[in-house]
Amino acid sequence: MIKKQNIGWIGTGVMGVSMAGHLIVNGYNLSVYNRTRSKADSLVEAGATWYDTPGEVAANSDIIFTIVGFPNDVEQVYFGADGIFSGIKDGSIVVDMTTTAPSLAVKIDDEAKKKNAGAVDAPVSGGDVGAKNGTLSIMVGGDKEHVDTVMPLFEIMGKNIVYEGKAGSGQHTKMCNQITIAGTMIGVCESLLYGYKAGLDLNIMLEAISGGAAGCWTLNNLAPRIVNRNFDPGFYVEHFIKDMEIALAEARRMNLCLPGLALAHQLYKAVEAQGHGRKGTHALMLALEHISNVQ
Repeated sequence: MIKKQNIGWIGTGVMGVSMAGHLIVNGYNLSVYNRTRSKADSLVEAGATWYDTPGEVAANSDIIFTIVGFPNDVEQVYFGADGIFSGIKDGSIVVDMTTTAPSLAVKIDDEAKKKNAGAVDAPVSGGDVGAKNGTLSIMVGGDKEHVDTVMPLFEIMGKNIVYEGKAGSGQHTKMCNQITIAGTMIGVCESLLYGYKAGLDLNIMLEAISGGAAGCWTLNNLAPRIVNRNFDPGFYVEHFIKDMEIALAEARRMNLCLPGLALAHQLYKAVEAQGHGRKGTHALMLALEHISNVQ
């Protein structure tokens, strides 16, 4: 019987805790760290070993996954005084599943090579539902040999796993994903707003349009939450704003004009300004209702 790798997991938020939990269920030994320890309690109770720093997790792991909040969090987790690279072993592989800047993925890859280790960037899409169900889409960049080593673990967490190419390619693909979602979310929310003012039964309306050309993941999964006034986060508004700002910065670097994304970014800044930054991305509806004075 082939011995399973020891896995490190850093970041046990809304999505990370479920993703890590799948690995425990599948028999992997898990070392875990999170900035707020209580958010890792369920994993420790399920058998994970807690360590006080990312470096200690790395020193006790063959493959180290990270999924944290913002690029500065990724920088700290990897390059801080007690970060992953302070304790990483020869031959280890780091896998950053945070959505972050493609340039940061390349920086991590370069440093990993200096440490005789490998690096994979593998941002995900599918929100809390995909994380809980093990059906995430995973967009993967990095050296193919390292990706192949990690692939059995990806297959536990996701269903649509696509290798995109060299380091940073997974992050660039995730930017394409977020650009698409940003525009789609505006359409879904405006559709619901229009249907409400027109006096339609929104559930019946959704049943009608979801079976046609308008059908999409956002319509199927988030529109019903909006109708039920459930704005709990599958993915935080503040994190989505971060993603859009990365995409806009990359677009400027490539001399691209993306007016739809710029509009979505401004609308989501309004959502945040109204105090909804820790709600789910579908809370865009709250800002649109405010603009139209719809109660």
